[in-house]
Formats: sequence, structure tokens, C-alpha cells
Amino acid sequence: MSNIIEISDLSAPQLVSFTNTSELALMNCREYEHGIFIAESPKVIRTALDSGYSPISLLLERKYINGQCADIIERCGNIPVYTASSQMLTELTGFKMTQGALCAMRRRALPVPASILAGAERIAVLEDVMNQTNIGAIFRSAAALGFDAAVLTPSCSDPLFRRSIRVSMGTVFQLPWTYLSSGAPNYVTELHDLGFSCAAMALRNDTVDIRDPRLRNEKKLAVIFGTEGNGLQESSVAACDYTIKIPMMHGVDSLNVAAASAVAFWELSKNY
Repeated sequence: MSNIIEISDLSAPQLVSFTNTSELALMNCREYEHGIFIAESPKVIRTALDSGYSPISLLLERKYINGQCADIIERCGNIPVYTASSQMLTELTGFKMTQGALCAMRRRALPVPASILAGAERIAVLEDVMNQTNIGAIFRSAAALGFDAAVLTPSCSDPLFRRSIRVSMGTVFQLPWTYLSSGAPNYVTELHDLGFSCAAMALRNDTVDIRDPRLRNEKKLAVIFGTEGNGLQESSVAACDYTIKIPMMHGVDSLNVAAASAVAFWELSKNY
């Protein structure tokens, strides 16, 4: 049976998960063992539920209750479903909810890298990537183009931050991922120990063409991406087995890391 609650007080403590609270605070919420995250939009919420994540509460624009989110409410059982007008929800959250639906959900314990990489042949590796939009786009491309998992260095932004989840269209719930135990360049050794050859995406002259058959023939390949501005650390590049670059034309020197990742995933996937 649904538990619909009309919002009358924006300062009610039950709504704190949906207010302009720091996502780090949500991640470290002591009420839940591993913290919480916010999923945005009906499609993304459904994907999270399909992937086994547990809902805590819903925040919906009124028209979504008997419309786009009726099935979600039914699936979520008796959790609180807070609702109000679009204008009031914007005031509450601090941003305009273009999709009209948010869901607070429990985080799960992250797996150790070996457990998700044991059977993987192609993985995406993110070094110190902080831009949430880029992280979401990289996850979406990796999932769509047949990569098996993603791993991140400890300094990366969290893939379960709201913007990353939204941009990924929920693929952060479908693609296995976790954090590596060390930063640059030691994480390359960690990947080598797990049986991966490592290919650094970097703007250098001593590179291998991304279409080089040696890359496609590697049984286990980790493709490593760095930050938008500075790229990979030199020590990380030096520790890798390959340095690869996408050929450019018309004087263009590089692509955005999210766009570059899509090209790399398409070219290096074993599914094509």
C-alpha cells in the first residue's frame, strides 16, 4: 500500500536527503551502514531497482504519482512518497527537477577489485577524474560498447553522485565498478598483478595507433583515462605497456575525455 505524503513544511527532517545537502554527507550518512545516494528520473530509478538497490523514500511531482511513476511506487512498497508542486520541489531541492522524480536509496558495500575483474577482459580505468558529467558519460559508453567493468583511483569523484548517475542513464548500476586501493602510479602495478596489460590514453609522440592489432589481441586490457585538463600523470604513463592516441584531423589536438573514451571502447572492445 502506498504511503503518499503531501509536503507542507520544507524544513521537515524527513526531507533532509532531498534538500541541498552535500553528497559527501549523504555518502557518509550514519543512519545507513554504507550511506545513501539519490537517483533521478523514472528510468534511472527503475534501473537501480532492477539492479537490486533498496529504496528509502521517493520525492515526486504530483502528476507523476498516477502517471510515469505509478509502477515505481508499487514496486517500492510502503516507503514514504513525498509530493508537492514543481515549484515547491524546486525550492526544496535547490534545482529544477526536469524529470519530476528523485529516490533516496541505500548504498552497498563496494567489492574488492579482484572480485569484479577476475573474468573481465576489457576494463575502463579512471585516474583522478573529478568531473561528474565525464564519469557518467564514460560509464554509459563503457556499458554500451561492451566493456566488462570500470575501476577508479581513490581521488576520482564518486560514480553514485546524482549528476554522474543521471548522465550515465543508470549504467552505473549495471556496469561492475569499484575503487582501486592505490593512486598513481601504483595502481598500474595492481592491474598488472590482476593479469591486465595497461594502455594509457595520452597526448604523446611515442604512441601506438589505437587501431594497432596488438591492442585488440590482448586477452586482458585495461584502458586508462586521465583528467580533462592535465591528463594522466607521467609516472602512470611510464608504468603502462602501451601509450595510445586517437588520430586527429583538421588541426584538432584532442577530444573531451568522455568522447575519447567512446572511441576507445568501440575500437578496443572484443565484441566488434
